[in-house]
Amino acid sequence: MIDSIREAYNNYFTEERYNNFLRDIEETYHYTPKFRIAETPVFIDKVFKNQLIEACNDIIKVIERPDFKSLTEGAFLDPTHKIPKENDIPKFVQFDFGICEDENGHLSPKLIELQGFPTLYGFQIFLNKMFRKHFGEVIPENFHQHVRGMPHMEYVEMLREEIVGDTDPKHVVLLEIDPHHQTTAVDFYVTRDILDIEIVCVRDIIKKGRSLYYKAENGDEIKIEKIFNRVIFDELYQRKDLKMSFSFQDDLDIEWIGHPNWFFRISKYLLPLLKGKYVPKSFFLDKLETLPKDLENYVLKPMFSFAGAGVHINLTPEIIDSIENKSNYILQEKVKYAPVVKTKDTEAKVEIRMIMIHNSKTNKIEIASNLVRLSKGEMVGVRYNRDKTWVGGSTAYFEI
Repeated sequence: MIDSIREAYNNYFTEERYNNFLRDIEETYHYTPKFRIAETPVFIDKVFKNQLIEACNDIIKVIERPDFKSLTEGAFLDPTHKIPKENDIPKFVQFDFGICEDENGHLSPKLIELQGFPTLYGFQIFLNKMFRKHFGEVIPENFHQHVRGMPHMEYVEMLREEIVGDTDPKHVVLLEIDPHHQTTAVDFYVTRDILDIEIVCVRDIIKKGRSLYYKAENGDEIKIEKIFNRVIFDELYQRKDLKMSFSFQDDLDIEWIGHPNWFFRISKYLLPLLKGKYVPKSFFLDKLETLPKDLENYVLKPMFSFAGAGVHINLTPEIIDSIENKSNYILQEKVKYAPVVKTKDTEAKVEIRMIMIHNSKTNKIEIASNLVRLSKGEMVGVRYNRDKTWVGGSTAYFEI
């Protein structure tokens, strides 16, 4: 997005450097990531960075409202899905913004989605390390992955404090369904490496009374005190084949690091409750008395889905009439991404996820890192970018 830096990067780039970069990522963890890693980071100047910070702060103010839980009680499709011991503030929060042009032709972030659930907190700092190692000559020193330039080790210590804290790491687990087969498995390996916690599948949990255990490599049963939850509930409720000794709804003697209820509260359900210049117009479908006349400028999203499943892009009144459970959908104004990253062929569009964490020392939700996805398709997503280059997952560097 900054012409001089973009030109320098593109001129420096070679397929050989990119392949060495990918090989280094794969060899470090003896694992090939299941998602495409883009050829380039994105460089963001102070003006746009400050817009992103302002947009995040506007939404955080809503999440921190004292009546937020009452506002989001309807986020639970099934009230029996609520999990005991919910805390007052979400530990992990993500906001996805499209980089767009406003009515004056200036770049501006627009909210796409948001979630109260962990993302690639580990992998992104590793990706930064790899970009710096292989392309550092053209990544300026005054550009940083963190909006305020937080050093690498300070970030790692913050993660350790918020996820592990004073607990012995062997009693803290990263919990997922079939973790080694997940698309984000590489993030689990980085997290295990930097925090020294175990990766555990829900199938392997042992329940004894109100306590949960996992088996160490030597066969010992280790009591679990904290769960860094990475289980996505869309998958959990669809997997009828899963045999588990416990239920998430059990009253257990464990601490959730990232309480699961926030997955529902901070989700697409929240979009119609947000207002502001960085938020597209959104409506609960079942509460709309009349459809917008410019329906072609809207998308239809199921509230309880993940990774873009069930989204309708090219809408007609007939499509909306065919929706049986309208209370499960929102109508959202289309966000038109701007092609802002010059590549070796066509320009790429950008979606940036602002990665946040509740800092227990400051008692504030703070920006911790970021994740970028580059796209040349109609939407951001694998199926819209097949056989394309300079697309996929990456990171942004902010001007400090």
